[in-house]
Amino acid sequence: MNINFEGKRILVTGAGQGIGKEIALRLSKYKGQVFALSKTKQNLDNLVAIDPKIQPICVDLRDWNTTRKVVQSILPIDLLVNNAAVACLTPFLDATPNEFDLTFDVNVKAAFNVSQIVVKNMIERKCSGSIVNISSQAGQVALKDHAVYCMSKAALDMLTKTMALEVGPHNIRINSVGPTVVMTEMGKLGWSDSQKAQSMINKIPLGRFADVDEVVDPVVYLLSDRSSMINGACLPIDGGFLAT
Repeated sequence: MNINFEGKRILVTGAGQGIGKEIALRLSKYKGQVFALSKTKQNLDNLVAIDPKIQPICVDLRDWNTTRKVVQSILPIDLLVNNAAVACLTPFLDATPNEFDLTFDVNVKAAFNVSQIVVKNMIERKCSGSIVNISSQAGQVALKDHAVYCMSKAALDMLTKTMALEVGPHNIRINSVGPTVVMTEMGKLGWSDSQKAQSMINKIPLGRFADVDEVVDPVVYLLSDRSSMINGACLPIDGGFLAT
């Protein structure tokens, strides 16, 4: 399948490392003008060293007003990937207000904020567009010690659906992908213990965790015109985990 994003301006949040970094690199490889957003300048410097065509944006997404100003300064944006996320893996009884606020600020509120700016501009320009939110299988099923994280990803999936309902008439598509564990730095936080990891793998019919490229490929597809009739979908990338 030949996919080309030439002439498209694409914003990827949380692009400094992990899945977001690989999404940014792939979209640039497919000739999109990529704006990579991260709060960590060193990560952005490392990314631009790999691909100097990528435009770095250093901002803390928890800062609502500064984020709005920065995103507005790079408009128009044609395609958006809300990838930025944090994981505070604490048992329900021990979770703190700070962990709750941090998780929802980054995983939900930031996606809401950035999408609001981008979509309003799309509508003003009378242009079609596509947004992909990076969710998780944790948005669909409870995982031990993931109470706050699971709630945030469930909220992101519902944001995906409500946005799809409201902005679909403007030919703007909103979808999410829900990967199983991917052994990025974030993945290692919860699953570096081999016994715990094996207990999860045993529940995945394909018998393994996902590779980063296996998340990037569906994101690219959902951003592209090849998925022009897909809107409001929450696509599992979980090797069949949710089917069990």
